[in-house]
Amino acid sequence: MSSDVVIKVENLSKCYQIYEKPQDRLKQSILPKILSFIGDSSKSYFREFWALKNVSFEIRKGETVGIIGRNGSGKSTLLQLICGTLNPSDGKLLINGKVAALLELGSGFNPEFTGRENVFMNAALLGLTIAQTNHRYDEIVKFADIGPFIDQPVKTYSSGMMVRLAFSVIAHVDADILVIDEALAVGDAIFTQKCMRFIREFQKKGTLLFVSHDLAAVQNLCSRAVWLDQGTLRMNSDSKSVAVDYLRFIFQESSENLELSKIKTLDASPNDVDLQLATKSPAVDYGARITTTEQIGQSGGWSTGMAEITEVTIQRADGICSHVFEGGERVILRIKACAYKDISNPILGFLVRDRLGQDLFGENSLSFTDKSPIKICNGEKFEGEFAFQLPMLPNGDYAVMASVADGSLVDNVQHHWLNEALILHVSSSKVRWGLCGVVFNKVQLTKI
Repeated sequence: MSSDVVIKVENLSKCYQIYEKPQDRLKQSILPKILSFIGDSSKSYFREFWALKNVSFEIRKGETVGIIGRNGSGKSTLLQLICGTLNPSDGKLLINGKVAALLELGSGFNPEFTGRENVFMNAALLGLTIAQTNHRYDEIVKFADIGPFIDQPVKTYSSGMMVRLAFSVIAHVDADILVIDEALAVGDAIFTQKCMRFIREFQKKGTLLFVSHDLAAVQNLCSRAVWLDQGTLRMNSDSKSVAVDYLRFIFQESSENLELSKIKTLDASPNDVDLQLATKSPAVDYGARITTTEQIGQSGGWSTGMAEITEVTIQRADGICSHVFEGGERVILRIKACAYKDISNPILGFLVRDRLGQDLFGENSLSFTDKSPIKICNGEKFEGEFAFQLPMLPNGDYAVMASVADGSLVDNVQHHWLNEALILHVSSSKVRWGLCGVVFNKVQLTKI
């Protein structure tokens, strides 16, 4: 195996014996041996189910590879084979490196043990000595952030607490290969953001296998994707191509006899735009409801101590006092800060990110200070104001990252960076496609 190949799968297969009745299992363990002894042809009392059949691919060091497919396609079986919790029925599997995995929720945990005891047990299974675990224990507990529950039996944990602890352990064992199976679907927005920051740092040095039904996440995280269908390898290519073909396949499944063919991209000339539409009311009732939670005191991030963000708020631009937004209205986002040294070129900015850490939109104050330079002296307070039309967002939680810096766009020092200064909670949204929605002023269908 080449030195830069960390996972090599050759004609890998896994077969399960399926018994229709419990007594068939007993018959299979006894009767074939008796019949074979007397020279009779042996009879099977089970049917074969091939969870994987002749799957082959390679993963190189530093790659992030997504595994996609419908439920029952063999994704979890493949991961369990790679992690060594299952043995293959046929084929070869070569692993070059230390593997850490987060598979089924709670797998590897003893429900009767406390969180502390499970940390040491799982760390030992992943190759850490007791001394190494003791050295990293405080960091593991801090990352998991489950408070006094660390000394309670795991059976009392919620699903979110379980995944927090499990992810925290695998994040601190110095693995070469990290395997994650739908783990990010559980947990709150803040912890998911923390996990995504760890994953993005891990991608710089390690190899990641990521299983998800979220095609946007696969395209965002993975350079390549493997598509499994009914236990066989359907496609192995760049993540965008696989996601497009998989989505087309899913739509094809629900389209009965209609065939969904690929359409060649053509250069289209823009039509004339009806500028009057910009002043019309929305043509669709989107029904989104957005509320906010300030998180400055609990936000992760970093600070130089030279400046501090003291407040991040968002309100309606029309002056109506409300903590509930609908999406599409004009809003003002304010960032207040205080300087603890002279700042010659202050920058205030923000980014709105989804639960996977994908940047949706944002802005900074450079467009203003480039034209009207301003200097902030030690002890002075200052404020950034950003007025914009709030997009419609799909259901979920969104983190507002805020920062204060000194310098220019390409050369600056971030003095205070808050990953989750504000959380936007979106519910009852009718946004149907994409990462965010826009107001459509006209939606119409006519005969021509």
